[in-house]
Amino acid sequence: MVFKGYFKCGFIFSLFLLDSAFAQIVYSVPEEVNKGTVVGNIARDLNLNVHELESRMFEIVSGSNKKYFDVNLKTGVLFVNERIDREELCLSNQKCSLNIEALAKNPHRLYRVEIKILDINDNAPHFPVKEFTVNITEIASPGERFPLPVAEDSDVGSNSLKEYKLSPNEHFSLDTQSEDQSVSAELVLNKALDREKQATIKLVLTGVDGGKQPKSGTLNICINVMDVNDNNPVFSQPLYKVKLRENVATGTTILSVFASDLDEGINCEIQYSIVGHVKKQDLFTIIPETGDIVVIGQIDYEVNPAIELRVQAKDKGSPPRSTQCKILIEVVDENDNAPEITVTSLLESVKEDTNSETAVALVTVSDKDGGKNS
Repeated sequence: MVFKGYFKCGFIFSLFLLDSAFAQIVYSVPEEVNKGTVVGNIARDLNLNVHELESRMFEIVSGSNKKYFDVNLKTGVLFVNERIDREELCLSNQKCSLNIEALAKNPHRLYRVEIKILDINDNAPHFPVKEFTVNITEIASPGERFPLPVAEDSDVGSNSLKEYKLSPNEHFSLDTQSEDQSVSAELVLNKALDREKQATIKLVLTGVDGGKQPKSGTLNICINVMDVNDNNPVFSQPLYKVKLRENVATGTTILSVFASDLDEGINCEIQYSIVGHVKKQDLFTIIPETGDIVVIGQIDYEVNPAIELRVQAKDKGSPPRSTQCKILIEVVDENDNAPEITVTSLLESVKEDTNSETAVALVTVSDKDGGKNS
């Protein structure tokens, strides 16, 4: 929620909420365009006389440290003033917009402008690791599945990760699942393995996005054909969901996962670990012996409103067998951000005979929190 106000001579202060009474226009511009790229003719679109722009001291008011857009007072053209990185501004959000204000003086008039930042395919899919090792016993049955690391792509929409491809081989095929904005894959064993014939199998998994000129990333898969420990651990449920308030104290246990193994002895002793994205491992740790997931970092709703973890359960057999489950963490917003005030001076100085009601400053108040906390 954004409020606007004016400081006026005579110590009069007026505060109001921008509404539909103020003119608002919407533009669209792709990210990463060159500085000077024309967004639109703002003078024409606001029905302003281009010859009056200088006399009315028309300007773009930006509440941020960067002034991404500016206006040519000779032509009325709004143009890009700084490099725009959509992923830096909006992370992985599907929609991304910058809201700016245009101000004309004598008389004063404030216009709201929304600029939609369009995604371009400037990020390739990438995997959290360069090489992934899978231990599979030679008595594994055709049809068994083995989870693979999930590739990530900072782009959104049609430019995001769309599919996986597996290098040709005689033993394995690929099964891909699409869920919301996530695409995951599993290896499916098609033909029985024989360790005496081939102890190691090398494969390449490729993640491909949907851009017009597709980008891709690869993962090297090393399959060790081992022997005997023939039961995978099984989680009590494949998907766990939990709500967590931001700023929760480090050391807090948020959830305990549990997996069981039908094998006996050391082959059914399980250790847990968090796998996948390195940055997410800076926020949580898991007690290997118990499956307790513990907070070790700063949980910030403004940075991560939702967090997905993948937990692996691996037994102590030789070779070890493993399985994974997904944990969805919904971060609940706390009122931990104070409103921020930005003051834009409209006059360099105020003369002692300045008329009452003369506007001297523009005040913008914003809050990073959402909902009732904003």
